Amino acid sequence: MDTDRIVGSAKEFAGRAEGAVGDLAGDAQTQASGKVREAAGTVQNLYGHAKDAADIATSYAKDAYENSGDTFRDGTQALSKKVRDNPLGALLVAGGIGFALALLMSRPARRPPPRWRYYG
Repeated sequence: MDTDRIVGSAKEFAGRAEGAVGDLAGDAQTQASGKVREAAGTVQNLYGHAKDAADIATSYAKDAYENSGDTFRDGTQALSKKVRDNPLGALLVAGGIGFALALLMSRPARRPPPRWRYYG
């Protein structure tokens, strides 16, 4: 837990208390001061939440970067094992992918439909 979150929550609570005292006393200045302190505490609390989220995201990204080679290597080994176990199936899949790519790349460009103008 971040110190910004703790201090922000404390300020927010103090602002609520000050606003309640201002409500009871009927003092608009104390009320406004309480609302300002409460808003400042909320902002500081949200800043602490954002900092914590950024730290967590950074650690996830660091872990993913450090383990990416292992994941890629494991995937490559699994794929090569499948090809060794079933070479004909792998050849058919590769041919199907090549055929689909050839169809997508050799398709003529679509023309927009003709625009007809009716004068009446």
